[in-house]
Amino acid sequence: MPIRKATLADSSKIQDLLAQMGYPDTGNFILKKIEILLSHPDAVLFVYEEANEVLAFISMHFIPQLALDGDFARISYFSVDETARSKGIGKEMEAYCVALARERNCDRIELHSHSRRTEAHRFYDRQGYTEVPKYLVKSLKS
Repeated sequence: MPIRKATLADSSKIQDLLAQMGYPDTGNFILKKIEILLSHPDAVLFVYEEANEVLAFISMHFIPQLALDGDFARISYFSVDETARSKGIGKEMEAYCVALARERNCDRIELHSHSRRTEAHRFYDRQGYTEVPKYLVKSLKS
C-alpha cells in the first residue's frame, strides 16, 4: 500500500509540500513537530509514497466530544504534490483517513481550508464535505 505512517526521514518532503501550501518557513521546527505528531496517541501523520518518492501527506487529530457519543476527527494539514494532483492520490488518502476515523468511533471529520484554496474546496466537495459557517479564531501571538 502506498500510504504509510510518516517518519522523521520524510521531513524534507513534508517541508516541501508545506511550502507548496504557502508555509515556506518550517525548517527550524519541522522535525520537532513531526516527532510530536508521531508520538501523540490522538494524532496521525501519513505519507503517500510511490517509487520511493513521497507525493503527499496528511495529518489528523482525534478529539473526544462531551455532548455526543461519537468523537470527531480533524484534518489539520493535507497536501498532494502539485506534480501529482488529479491522479486519485488525495482521494485515496482521504478515504484511508475516513476509515481510520470510523474505527476510532468518530461521527464526523472536519477541517479548515482558507478561502483562497479554491482547488482544495472542489476536492472536498467531491468527497462529500459541506461548508459549515462561522469558524472563529483568536490569535495568541502578541
